[in-house]
Amino acid sequence: MSQTTKRALAASLKKLLLEKPLDKITVIDIVEDCEVNRQTFYYHFKDIFDLIEWMCLDEASKALNGKKTYETWQQGFLQIFNAVLLNKPFIMNVYHSVSREQVEMYLYEVTYDLMIGVVEEQAQGMSVRDEDKKFIADFYKFAFVGLMLDWIRKGMKQDPKEIVGHLSVLIQGDITRALNKYRIDRPRQTEQGK
Repeated sequence: MSQTTKRALAASLKKLLLEKPLDKITVIDIVEDCEVNRQTFYYHFKDIFDLIEWMCLDEASKALNGKKTYETWQQGFLQIFNAVLLNKPFIMNVYHSVSREQVEMYLYEVTYDLMIGVVEEQAQGMSVRDEDKKFIADFYKFAFVGLMLDWIRKGMKQDPKEIVGHLSVLIQGDITRALNKYRIDRPRQTEQGK
């Protein structure tokens, strides 16, 4: 019941965002559209930004849907693009409002979740410190999210398959090379080309 109510409140907010900007929407607008009382809203969320954060995290969990391996990272990243595209009015409105950080936080979280899965898989059989694996995942997270934020800023016009295709060509084999550079079970390769 709790998830159903949260999703109903989220649907009302998305509907209202088609009609007016986020900074003009109130909790009263949401509860009237959803046909619940204010106490119901505040039972689940402390404010509209809390609802937006929950919506982003809920979409993130759906977007990846198990695509966190080296063989499937492209599909996972494409699914993130498609989730953003599917929620374009919501994302664009939130992105151009005071809560732009929530869109960025959502993208960082979901992309890190994807990348750490890939890094962990590629690190099998290697002795690489956890903080180094996290650093590699963070590096790719910031690169991917930067591309996605630029795509959002430009109105989401470029085909996500094209972007993911370029990424695939660019980083093919790079995660394994990065992990090899951080291995502690053999000397670091510091010379160029090794």
